[in-house]
Amino acid sequence: MPPKHIAIIGAGVAGLAAAYDLSKNGYRVTIFEAAPQVGWLAAGFKAPHWDWTLEKYYHHWFQSDKHILGLIAELGWSDRVRFPRPYTVVYQNGRFQPLDSIPEAIKFTLRNFPLLDTIRFGAVGLYLRLTPWWRPLEQVTADAWMRKWVGERVYNALWRPLLVGKFGEEYLDRVNMAWLWARLKSRTTRLGTFEGGFQAFLDALARILQQQNVEIRLGTPVTAVRHRPDSQAGPWFIHTATDALACDAVISTSSPAAMASLAPQLPASYSRQLQSLQSMGAVVLVLSLKQRLTSYYWHNLPKEAGFPFLALVEHTNYIGPQHYGGDHIVYCGDYLPPDHEYFELNKEQLLQRFLPALKRFNPDFDPSWLKQSWLWRTRYAQPIPQLNHSRNIPAIRTPLPGLYFASMSQVYPWDRGTNYAVAMGRDVAAMAHADFVTN
Repeated sequence: MPPKHIAIIGAGVAGLAAAYDLSKNGYRVTIFEAAPQVGWLAAGFKAPHWDWTLEKYYHHWFQSDKHILGLIAELGWSDRVRFPRPYTVVYQNGRFQPLDSIPEAIKFTLRNFPLLDTIRFGAVGLYLRLTPWWRPLEQVTADAWMRKWVGERVYNALWRPLLVGKFGEEYLDRVNMAWLWARLKSRTTRLGTFEGGFQAFLDALARILQQQNVEIRLGTPVTAVRHRPDSQAGPWFIHTATDALACDAVISTSSPAAMASLAPQLPASYSRQLQSLQSMGAVVLVLSLKQRLTSYYWHNLPKEAGFPFLALVEHTNYIGPQHYGGDHIVYCGDYLPPDHEYFELNKEQLLQRFLPALKRFNPDFDPSWLKQSWLWRTRYAQPIPQLNHSRNIPAIRTPLPGLYFASMSQVYPWDRGTNYAVAMGRDVAAMAHADFVTN
């Protein structure tokens, strides 16, 4: 009897991880990816004179990221993971102040606030790091919880800017505290990457999959997923612009909105769940400069400070410029509503908005420093976890047997990223395998 055939929509980290486990278990796997490369939001690009690829959207791993680091260990590539110690600052009182470790956080609060505020800040941080109980936290907004327990002064200086920057004023009174708990619970000061960039890891994983007889169809967007239970060829059909592939099961790693559109046979109640999930988009302008702009890696920028973007990330203060032909790489990034004007402006228009702000980071900056620039944007980047969000998440097993949905909107309460994408991909692969074994 031929092996069961599973189609996967999306060659992001979740799709690749699912394909890895399924192919090892003897399934025939075909991956469909609209982009010309694997990776989706974790994908990278490379200028001709660079040795390393660079992520389109800034990415890194934490030392606590057991899922992605575990997969890398399985593949025997742990020696290719690097964990430099970059430095993060926050813009406060007109200057950039270090705030990326417990000692620095204590110093920051002692410099800027009364002693009682520092004690409250430390106690809250310790509680959130130690408690495993996140479900009660999703019943209250992060705004209300943090305002109450750390106090107005510290909250307005540190946590409110983070929440507004990530979700905007519109969702400040809706984002639940479990989301913030997860960010504080699992993160470390050392940040990791793969030798050669994330794309080097993704391409190497794709080669392993192909050695395991996984077919990866790049540049092949899926137009529809159809269920035909009476078909002799297979109960599921993946439609593209050129053909339709019969298979035994389908795993979609797309956005919720795309899933609802691709699978119109889904029950209305499940489709409504998909369509009710909201998210922020991301706009990232990458700059290649002739010289160094700052001495820090990550700059957190409060919206009220008047910067035209949320974060400035000087990548080559993390991974040295020698890997990028001597270029100094800077990201100017923001999370924005999908209808924000930045999604319509072209690269030159955004450069006109962004470049003048660089003088606030370095008064010597001159536009002549700019060598090259790239613009990347997506309307699906950051799921918005509202109150009692766990009740709103669609099941990975959809109501249609053999159709699975596995997206970053379902890794909650954890934040989206490659670590939890691996966990999601491996979980859905295990579900599909269990379903075939028991049916």
